[in-house]
Amino acid sequence: MEKHYLAIDIGASSGRHILGSVKEGKITFEEIYRFDNGMETKDGHLCWDVESLFAKIKEGMKQCKKIGKVPLTMGIDTWAVDFVLLDEENRILGNAVGYRDDRTKGMDDKVYEIIPLKDLYERTGIQKQIFNTVYQLMAVKEEKPEYLEQADSFLMIPDYFHYLLTGVKRQEYTNATTTQLVNPETGNWDYELIGKLGFPQKLFGQLSMPGTFVGKLRPEIEAELGFTCQVVLPATHDTGSAVMAVPMAEESGESKEDILYISSGTWSLMGTELDRADCSKESMEANFTNEGGYDFRFRYLKNIMGMWMIQSVRKEFAAAGQDYSFAGLCQMALKETIASIVDCNDSTFLAPKSMVKAVQDFCRRLGMQVPETAGEVAAVIYNSLADCYRDTVRELEAVTGKHYSSIHVVGGGSNAEYLNRLTANRTGRTVYAGPGEATAIGNLLAQMLAAGEFEDLKSAREAVYRSFAITEYKPDHM
Repeated sequence: MEKHYLAIDIGASSGRHILGSVKEGKITFEEIYRFDNGMETKDGHLCWDVESLFAKIKEGMKQCKKIGKVPLTMGIDTWAVDFVLLDEENRILGNAVGYRDDRTKGMDDKVYEIIPLKDLYERTGIQKQIFNTVYQLMAVKEEKPEYLEQADSFLMIPDYFHYLLTGVKRQEYTNATTTQLVNPETGNWDYELIGKLGFPQKLFGQLSMPGTFVGKLRPEIEAELGFTCQVVLPATHDTGSAVMAVPMAEESGESKEDILYISSGTWSLMGTELDRADCSKESMEANFTNEGGYDFRFRYLKNIMGMWMIQSVRKEFAAAGQDYSFAGLCQMALKETIASIVDCNDSTFLAPKSMVKAVQDFCRRLGMQVPETAGEVAAVIYNSLADCYRDTVRELEAVTGKHYSSIHVVGGGSNAEYLNRLTANRTGRTVYAGPGEATAIGNLLAQMLAAGEFEDLKSAREAVYRSFAITEYKPDHM
């Protein structure tokens, strides 16, 4: 009898329900439900509507029953760093504020009054990003200290949804590492650090690894959906799931230390895998992060602004009556000769009111040609991303002492042919692009590994290589 596994992958702009199976050593999947997502202003802050998201989670699960494919297990992954605080009656305290909100402005200085950035990096290995959970919690402590006093539970967003489904509270490891509060040596919360920062230590319980069984659906959820299944933790940080799905050819001989990847979506996460975290000064100065991965691997990577910039630009042009597809923007950019380059990681691109104006203003400030047309704006963004990828490869090789001959691009951005060609040419590396639904596939892999479908992650990655189309882009000069 065919076994079905359900991955619910929720990104910053949309979510999807993906049903997967294993047939003759190959992974098959189908999308059965899709929904929109986004932050909304509430009480002066950018927030997630978690009630609406949970309703959509359940609505998508109902489709399984409708099509006669009840999953054996299911799991949810989302973006990182965001959380909810629950009181003793499991009610959310305040709102589920999102990472693009400006409440963390100045909170880095508050944290560094207690522990300097250098010491914080040495203890956690996590790169500084102003939206990291540690700065969000400091904002709560400064603005709403009563929330921390009343809180009985701290749950990252996917942990909260798993709790709503099962009634069981689990704090998953890969996402927990993005809080900047986990010790990479012990793989557990840094309770001394948490205490120094004045956060209640009781909120931080035992961490659970991907593949952990959370529990069955609560009776009332089972009654609403018409079926029950086991909830299994994937790598609940979407990048953690995406990196699990980096394909590996059986004959390649690649080890986890050889893999160089870009998980390309709203963010571009570029890096490799390490057995041990690199918390050195050199690593900190290069702004690399050591996020937790499957089986206590470390995703040694750099966060790059990514497709968020082109997504925002496309949305702006659509609002002005110019509704271009991503493929159309790529084709338009291909014809442009504008040489202007922006710093994709500049904070001005994090949440501007107008991404087009932000790009134009950046170019104007630096005396570069200002892009005017949609094609020129897209060309600046794509070329800037490729340059950022090139610089990151150089930094990564300098820090690790390794040479990487190829780059695996997974996620939605793997479909951007123009960017893939630029990346191959700028980096001088062969680019292997695909699969596009890497996050959902990685979510499925964690469940399939827990169910015994694959022996280990290596064999699961080999199955990904066999199962999905991978496009190769060689540098033009080769």
